[in-house]
Amino acid sequence: MSAWLLPDHIADVLPSEARHIEELRRDLLDMARCYGYELVMPPLLEHLESLLTGTGQALNLQTFKLVDQLSGRSMGLRADTTPQVARIDAHLLNRRGVARLCYCGPVVHTRPASPHATREPLQFGAEIYGHAGPEADLEALQLALDCLKAARLPGYTVDLADVRIVSALLEGVPADAETLTAIHAALAAKDVSSLTQLTRDFPAASRQGLLALPRLYGDATVLDEARKVLPALTAIHQALDGLKWLASQLEGTPLGFDLADLRGYAYYSGMRFAVYAEGVSDALLRGGRYDEVGAVFGRKRPAVGFSLDLKTLVGAVPARALRAAIRAPWSESASLRTAIARLRKEGETVVCVLPGHESEIDEFHCDRELTDVAGRWVVSAI
Repeated sequence: MSAWLLPDHIADVLPSEARHIEELRRDLLDMARCYGYELVMPPLLEHLESLLTGTGQALNLQTFKLVDQLSGRSMGLRADTTPQVARIDAHLLNRRGVARLCYCGPVVHTRPASPHATREPLQFGAEIYGHAGPEADLEALQLALDCLKAARLPGYTVDLADVRIVSALLEGVPADAETLTAIHAALAAKDVSSLTQLTRDFPAASRQGLLALPRLYGDATVLDEARKVLPALTAIHQALDGLKWLASQLEGTPLGFDLADLRGYAYYSGMRFAVYAEGVSDALLRGGRYDEVGAVFGRKRPAVGFSLDLKTLVGAVPARALRAAIRAPWSESASLRTAIARLRKEGETVVCVLPGHESEIDEFHCDRELTDVAGRWVVSAI
């Protein structure tokens, strides 16, 4: 085996793709800043109890673990950044009002999320803390969609759901953690046969509601149908009202509803959304409300946000044209170096052609050149 062979689902990013990813990263961070979100940079490595507290078994299984050689304590490489941002909001910022935070950095997974996924996503996300109303839900969703527009995603569909519906149907039922996990998996897969078996001992109203969920997906008429077939519980009606209001605020956005969808991280506590794009096997972006995520850090705060993988996003959007550049000869001439420095200060890309490499092609599209015209260095079209 070659010494330089990389592990499965780990890959180098070469210049053209790296350039595109970096341009996307800048565009998305700029969009978040336009909304008033502040950039934070949590560490890639943390003590395990801080990294995994309250996040659920799924994230635990996705986390690489190791021993700190300085303290002997267990540490982990983050598999998701949201718990870290919740810790920052709870302990380091400790603001009384709204906090808008964004981030972009690598996360590491023990297993790929899908057959062709990377185990080292470059996760971008934005989160708003301190407001429990639907206005924050809408802001997070609008920012997510504006980020996708900034990335020039050609088309997408937004699926909306709310975990309070399933939570209300499962409240007080005789089921252990293993059974509940199996029920969540059956709902996500719309496996009515397994769901029928798993809920055989449940109260009639809960069982009938759970068995109805797999067919409650489609356009906005799903919400009216759900109100008819699901138990008349306050939490369910509140969830349906919230989804209907969000839909009314997103006129013109292609929307779908899947009331059985529970995929993603276990810390969601309310409205959830996922964005799907053509050519991408799984959701391109996921987000929602997770009011409980900060409780384990001693400060329960309303929270809503979203995240996506830039490495997946770059494969779903059109390739960007190479940046136009200026080709310059290599010389010891002080006047040439002054001219090059001036152009670079103005924001131009100037590529110096090293001796003997005049015909080589590189990452930049040189549509102009710097030439000596009567003792003056002038930029002219090629």
